[in-house]
Amino acid sequence: MNELKISIRYSCITAMSLILCFLLLSLFKLHTNPLFSLFNGVILGGALYKTIQHLKQEQKKEFKYQNGFFTGILMGFLATLFFTIFFGVYATHISPDFLNELMSVWIKEYYTSVGLVLFVVAIMGFASTIVLTLSFMQLFKVSWNTSRKKQVSIANT
Repeated sequence: MNELKISIRYSCITAMSLILCFLLLSLFKLHTNPLFSLFNGVILGGALYKTIQHLKQEQKKEFKYQNGFFTGILMGFLATLFFTIFFGVYATHISPDFLNELMSVWIKEYYTSVGLVLFVVAIMGFASTIVLTLSFMQLFKVSWNTSRKKQVSIANT
């Protein structure tokens, strides 16, 4: 399975997990509390880790930093895009009063449109993807530390 297939597979799973989490929170009327958006970061982080881990296990010795980084970024961006589309449909068609509840303070003092909220949701997802992918790639990358190689070669002579 190549990087593209892994990214698409995990992005669909991640988007569905984000949507299910959001819908579960909406059942208990907790979806308007911004604190619970931390669950999105946990879901995205876990999915990014599993995506890169899957790629590394599949490629073994051929695994390169660029491949892992590309796969993580693509997966996170696609999952964010899918969730943002769902969020837009939810906020405009399923529950039109959702934004009024979510932004009760902001809407009274500032003009906040659906487009602006969707933009913020997308940017938060993209930024989280970049930061988490860079962080996880530190765990999965092959070390280029040459000082150990020098010590080993000196010990062998």
